[in-house]
Amino acid sequence: MNVTMTYNPSCGTARNVLALLRGRGIEPTVNEYLKTPLTRDEIAALVNKMGVPVRDVVRAKEKLYSELKLENASDDELLDAMAAHPILLNRPIVTTPKGSKLCRPSETVEALH
Repeated sequence: MNVTMTYNPSCGTARNVLALLRGRGIEPTVNEYLKTPLTRDEIAALVNKMGVPVRDVVRAKEKLYSELKLENASDDELLDAMAAHPILLNRPIVTTPKGSKLCRPSETVEALH
């Protein structure tokens, strides 16, 4: 099964999702997006695959979110901000043949395999 995920090793939820996948015998392609940031188009494509509003994948708890005054930002502005500042992308986002999903809490990954 072809599985990919956005990953931040310092994120407990991302580590849990990776462990859950591996526990099922699935070795995903892991994108440490802070080291290899997604492009604006890649982020937009993920949002589109998930069928959620752009705002749903922004880490509003991140200090930078308020510093950049993104509370009332448009979708385009949010996509630009996440591309310029990858820390603003919420994670982990897992993509399988069944779809893409922000897996918070960790157990939501079960719906994708």
